[in-house]
Amino acid sequence: MSLSAWVDKTLEVTGMDAVDALRAFFLLAAATTITISIPASLRSRFLVYGPRASSTQPSTSQNKGFLDTLATWQVPHSYFTQFYIASILSSIFWAVQITCRGALFQAIATRVSEEHRRPSMSITQLVICCVLLFMQGSRRLWECITFSKPSTSRMWFVHWILGLGFYLAAGVAIWIEGSGVLLTTEFSIAHFQMTNAPSLKTFALVPLFLVASGLQHDSHHYLSSLKKYTLPEHPMFRGVVCPHYGAECVIYLSLALVAAPRGEFINKTMLTCFIFVAVNLGLTARNTKEWYAQKFGNESVKDWWFMVPYVY
Repeated sequence: MSLSAWVDKTLEVTGMDAVDALRAFFLLAAATTITISIPASLRSRFLVYGPRASSTQPSTSQNKGFLDTLATWQVPHSYFTQFYIASILSSIFWAVQITCRGALFQAIATRVSEEHRRPSMSITQLVICCVLLFMQGSRRLWECITFSKPSTSRMWFVHWILGLGFYLAAGVAIWIEGSGVLLTTEFSIAHFQMTNAPSLKTFALVPLFLVASGLQHDSHHYLSSLKKYTLPEHPMFRGVVCPHYGAECVIYLSLALVAAPRGEFINKTMLTCFIFVAVNLGLTARNTKEWYAQKFGNESVKDWWFMVPYVY
């Protein structure tokens, strides 16, 4: 059986189309992360990484169990850089596929049901959203290269696989609810001249995306300047453990709103993408606060918010 036939058969059996499958991936990944975070025995082995994992390393004794063995399957934390390489390459790949009506674009877009093709994103929305996602991946790659310091930190290999899967899936999620117009439009250079003025909603949300990106960049720059194991004192970190995580949530939420198809409030596929980001970073922020409390004393971060002041 060919890959194409296998995909068709799988979607038919599950009653899903390509949009449903993409949403299911993000939600299943979020649910799995939450499930692993509940038992302390799983959370300490599989979710904690970087310096936060220094006090919870898997047992190295000969009597270690299956979970301990599984937790030793790790990759360097520096592999985070690969996430953003994947994001950039995915953005470029799909831009070429969509413009040239490539085989992979056709394979996915034609497996979107009529229900999900209408309403559709506009060409202007698609161009703006794809550019914004490319900007996000490019900035994060530059930060990883510029701000990262040599480290022996490691993470569970599933983090790495899931991260790559997320960024590759996001590269499809950003345009898939515009497949209706993409399949019926003959592209020309005029489509990239932005002659159609964006909506007022877009005018409001693109600056929000840029502000959140700037705040996240400033946070990453400040954190990279800290001496190891120092409690952050920058104004952005006053009362907030991980403001850079909150900024990333705003970035993906703004993308979900900018990418809303005509007549819709929000792009539901990008919303599920945002949900995964919020769940993953929310749990990491919680682990970070626990680590700060252990390292610097509970009183030092007792009343701090995790990511967003007065929200979480």
